[in-house]
Amino acid sequence: MTTAEHVIIYADGGSRGNPGVAGSGTVVYAADGRTVLRDIVYVVGKKATNNVAEYHGMLRGLEAARDLGARRVEMFMDSKLVVEQMSGRWKIKHPDMQALALEARRIAESFDSVSYTWVPRARNAAADALSNQAMDAAAAGADPGIVGETVADTPASAAGSQVGSPAHWAGATSRPTRFVLLRHGQTAMSAAKQYSGHSDPELTDLGHEQARAAARALRERGDIDVIVSSPLTRCRQTAAAVAEELGLEVEIIDTLIEQDFGAWEGKTFEEAHALNPQQHDEWLADPSIAPPGGESLQKLHSRIRNTRRELQQRYEGQTVLVVSHVSPIKSFVRQTIDAGPHVVARMFLDLASLSVVEFFGDAGARVGSCLRVFNDTAHLRSSR
Repeated sequence: MTTAEHVIIYADGGSRGNPGVAGSGTVVYAADGRTVLRDIVYVVGKKATNNVAEYHGMLRGLEAARDLGARRVEMFMDSKLVVEQMSGRWKIKHPDMQALALEARRIAESFDSVSYTWVPRARNAAADALSNQAMDAAAAGADPGIVGETVADTPASAAGSQVGSPAHWAGATSRPTRFVLLRHGQTAMSAAKQYSGHSDPELTDLGHEQARAAARALRERGDIDVIVSSPLTRCRQTAAAVAEELGLEVEIIDTLIEQDFGAWEGKTFEEAHALNPQQHDEWLADPSIAPPGGESLQKLHSRIRNTRRELQQRYEGQTVLVVSHVSPIKSFVRQTIDAGPHVVARMFLDLASLSVVEFFGDAGARVGSCLRVFNDTAHLRSSR
């Protein structure tokens, strides 16, 4: 078993409902801050608070450090409350947290030194992602306890197997690259049901409201590492709302732009069809045919596939928020389920909807990708 004199721990916890289903995630690194010694996914229970879950994340880290024979421990969390209480600067009034803090201090006595440091949520993304896996497992009925753990020196066939994670049945031994796909909010053209490809309208008031609702939902989700966006204004504005909420920067990627509808730009379906019914019908039936002066679905799919592969390589094992349009998002989903172009017409994407797909990088995975969520609009109920 791996041992380590000095470990660096990132821990987090969360609750859906507060109190509600709760879980924690913990990542234990070697002293270099890069080599992962332990990943721990822990179900706290069906009715616990965020703060209690965060304490459990810290506790699992301290237990792992003890098992690793550590003498020096550095703990990093995005919970100001836990950091200040464990540092002795704030009082602990909640009885559940008093008991957890006492247990933590008993373990800490076995180390030469322990420090507790606050970090912003964006720097705690790995532990945050594990805590969300734990909450998923809790919601699925898992009992309190560790439901997923990767241990250094564990055989590759067993490493990374986690309850509630596609990695288990996919045969993957590493974290997938997750793409959270956000369609932009409403514009005047989308409200009028016009083809809006390379046109550049701004969000309406409702569109801004939808973007803020999506941003709040993504903040609660808490596992976004990177934000990338189409260059068009409607996506930039949607991405900016999320970036402000999460404290992240937005990277503009030109190839995430919508399909070019050419001569049909600004027309409704009926208007475009009336211009040349046969040509419009052929375009709908054949992905290799482009609108007059525009871009074919086949060409769009090729550029989005290349963009996805490039992003997966650059941000392997991370969660990337992609703010884009209907056609690019459908292309991501099509790649995920390894389907032909016929599926595109059978998907519907609402404005400001969220979809989630994952791609596994290891060559030994039996399944290379997984669709987790499609067209989620629960966050928009208050905006309608």
